[in-house]
Amino acid sequence: MRSAESYELMGVFSDDGRLQGYACWGPTPGTDGGYDLYWIAVDPRAQGGGYGSTLMREVETLLRGRGARLLVAETSSRASYAQTRDFYERGGYVERARVRGFYAVGDDRVIFSKLLAVGAGEEARHE
Repeated sequence: MRSAESYELMGVFSDDGRLQGYACWGPTPGTDGGYDLYWIAVDPRAQGGGYGSTLMREVETLLRGRGARLLVAETSSRASYAQTRDFYERGGYVERARVRGFYAVGDDRVIFSKLLAVGAGEEARHE
């Protein structure tokens, strides 16, 4: 049995065994099938090689297999995080909220989510 505080990690490796990226996620306390994606990171030298997409797909597949319903990710609104926001959007994540000035003045917390399983009537409410 997993506790609400548990973190899980997954890595992706090059053919020669070097770590190229990782993802960290865990269940969101107090939710029915909700999970938070805490980190997904790829070595800057390996970005654009599909490692991030592979990680995201594998995490989503694993969570769907467990009956997860929703995956939430957050990032910064700073210009240097534009590539990260684009990554989530390309993966089917939708911006759901912004908390203005969360990280610093002019640096919003941008919250994305993606439905992993849709219950009766939920898809229309989630759009």
